[in-house]
Amino acid sequence: MRRSIAVLAGTAALVTVCGCSVQAPDADGKARPPTPADVGGRTASPPTSAATAGPAGGTTGGRPSRPATSAPPPAVLWSRGDTGPDVRELQARLRQVAWLFEGPTGTYGDLTEQAVKGFQGKRGLPRTGKTDTVTWQRLLGMTHEPGEWELYLMGGQPAAAPDARCLSGRVLCIDKTTRTLRWMIDGRTLTTVSVRFGSQYTPTREGVFHVYWKSRDHVSTLYDSPMPYAMFFSGGQAVHYSSDFAARGYAGASHGCVNVRDEAAIAGLFAQVRNGDKVVVSW
Repeated sequence: MRRSIAVLAGTAALVTVCGCSVQAPDADGKARPPTPADVGGRTASPPTSAATAGPAGGTTGGRPSRPATSAPPPAVLWSRGDTGPDVRELQARLRQVAWLFEGPTGTYGDLTEQAVKGFQGKRGLPRTGKTDTVTWQRLLGMTHEPGEWELYLMGGQPAAAPDARCLSGRVLCIDKTTRTLRWMIDGRTLTTVSVRFGSQYTPTREGVFHVYWKSRDHVSTLYDSPMPYAMFFSGGQAVHYSSDFAARGYAGASHGCVNVRDEAAIAGLFAQVRNGDKVVVSW
């Protein structure tokens, strides 16, 4: 009896120290379930099972929890096959940071795709070759807005309305502002090509002229340079094909002639233009 009292006294002391509650045995000597009174007036919470585990257990309320989702990839602005002025600006900006040396052409081809990949890889971005919003913002931060000469370094700019003097007869209508040549008959444009002019030291003369001589395989005696498909209209100045223009674009200049970079186009013009046809050169 004294041993039981001692045990109970020790247990009571342990309860006092640890703050736990000990379940008294029922009449049969078996432990009874806890009651609210046994837990300080609070109902004991059932043990947590795997089915009701929170995020650490992978489930919530008996249902599998959703895995954490990653941020969606940035939207693609332009990719291979796209065309237009936005692609031309992209190419001009890639040229500014020396990742592209062709064009701009306005067409998103293989060289543009490779340039974008190189730019992305250098900056730790995914090398997709597609210009997404992240790539574009990074490029914008490293470049300036390209001017018209940068956008149309190799030609291709749209022609403006023709000079009024070009609206009648057979005319090579040449516009220095848009750097274009139109072949026109009675006000109708048949062909438009990009052209290049002389430098400030050897400017292309402006005014109304006429073709007075055609020379298919002409070579300049003054500069010892080839001038294929030459159509002379003012002294030694002529409309002719230029391989330098085809290779370097507007990075170079002529000695006063009107250079054409599209050899097939100038060959077609040479076959159609006659001696006596009008030539109008204007700003």
